[in-house]
Amino acid sequence: MKKLRLIFTGLMLSATCALAQPAADRTNFIRDSLDVYMNRAMTNWRIPGAAVCVIKDGKIVTMRAYGVKELSLPNKVDENTLFMIGGNTKTFTATAIAMLQERKQLSLDDKVTKYIPDFKLDNKPAGEMATIRDLLSHRIGFGTYQGDFTFYNTDLTRHDVVERMARIKAAHPFRTEWGYTNSAFLTAGELMPRTAQGRSWEAFIKDNIFAPLGMTNTLALTRDMPQALNRTAPHTLVDGRLVAIPYAQLDNLAPAMSICSSISDMSKWVMALLNDGKVGPRQIIPAAAISATRQPQDIVKSVHHLSGENNFELYGLGWYLQDYAGHRVVMHDGGVSGYVSSVTLVPQDHLGIIILTNTDQNSLYEALRWEIMDAYFKLPYRNYSEAYLNFYKTEQKNEQLADKKLRDTTILKPKPALPLNAYTGKYMNDLYGSMTITIGGELNDQLQLRFEHHPKMFALAQPLGGNRFYVSFSDPEYGKAVFPFAVINGRVTGVRVKVSDFIEMTPYDFRKM
Repeated sequence: MKKLRLIFTGLMLSATCALAQPAADRTNFIRDSLDVYMNRAMTNWRIPGAAVCVIKDGKIVTMRAYGVKELSLPNKVDENTLFMIGGNTKTFTATAIAMLQERKQLSLDDKVTKYIPDFKLDNKPAGEMATIRDLLSHRIGFGTYQGDFTFYNTDLTRHDVVERMARIKAAHPFRTEWGYTNSAFLTAGELMPRTAQGRSWEAFIKDNIFAPLGMTNTLALTRDMPQALNRTAPHTLVDGRLVAIPYAQLDNLAPAMSICSSISDMSKWVMALLNDGKVGPRQIIPAAAISATRQPQDIVKSVHHLSGENNFELYGLGWYLQDYAGHRVVMHDGGVSGYVSSVTLVPQDHLGIIILTNTDQNSLYEALRWEIMDAYFKLPYRNYSEAYLNFYKTEQKNEQLADKKLRDTTILKPKPALPLNAYTGKYMNDLYGSMTITIGGELNDQLQLRFEHHPKMFALAQPLGGNRFYVSFSDPEYGKAVFPFAVINGRVTGVRVKVSDFIEMTPYDFRKM
């Protein structure tokens, strides 16, 4: 999951219980009030399309589709409409690896180099000691999303991603801090051709999970999404306007984020997980494999719920783990360009919740999860969606004010410290590769940035005065930022590049060649 999970950590820490109403048996909320709740929330959050499923005691309590596949078009979402599920792909990958362990084809505690001898990290001993379990629990030392600007929606191959992990300067010592690492899950998926009779990650997932569960509409790779007949379009906000955007191509990180699925197919996945891997009398997924993914491996953070309850969030293998109101919750989120989603299991209550949306600028996927759990746990109604929305609007307002100040500055056309052509040329970053800066803009009064591994994307940089430039990317997911150039003795020596936290939080220093 990307940006919104981090934003709403702050919400959980700051919210109060003021919205709570007296507790009652509210399970009828699902049957009687869900449509009203969803229609109101989708309007408030500006969500074009969504799908929700609740499973209890082995039965589907409700499966609903809402809204449209694409803004301003009439085609409605149905139970078989595809959404990208992003990071929820990790739950499939971790389960598949655990299945291979049950087949004695690998061990979670095998070293990665046993199967990928050229696997390396910048910390040489860490690369030599790293195990499959380390990859699947986000504890190789990288910071959250570290490396993703280089890897996400780029032309690099899976082999390139694994090779370039050795160039990343890890934010933390090995196994000391949890950091959400998409490239680690890609590496875990790359073990499969070496352990599963030579089959690729996508072939193994299709043959061993999708097909036996009857997930007939589900796609393993994002490259197939544009050709699917029944699919949603991704959406995001651009200068306050909700717009459809191109599908991100994420197959070089496929085991971390590439699956596209429908609410109907996802219900089959969740029902099997809640039934210890069985579908009727057939054991599709070994119960021991499911159990292995739910064992805590690392501490993510401390959480404070709207109810006032304090707890820890842990991470298993591909799943977040929490204790909430006396119930163990197993869950994951997914966020990629234009989509956010959530999958939640409460195994002891035989409860499953799936929420899919086709805009990445909402937290309904998160709010509704807690709303439904509270209803089943007989907790007070808190209107999570409204609480999250208020926080989100405040964050948006602050971001817009900061951005307006920068845009107002560019309107005054302040002169840079040096002539524009002094900033042009080729720049290099050891991890990313090259970036080329030329003079651009309609009046040749800006800089245009082109990135080696993002051939379809560019950025425009407008002077802010001195050696600072206001930068906006052609792909809105990469955000807007201020890039400061380094100048020594009147000569440009480099620039610091920062994309949106949705992509990566770590800045990149490029040196001028």
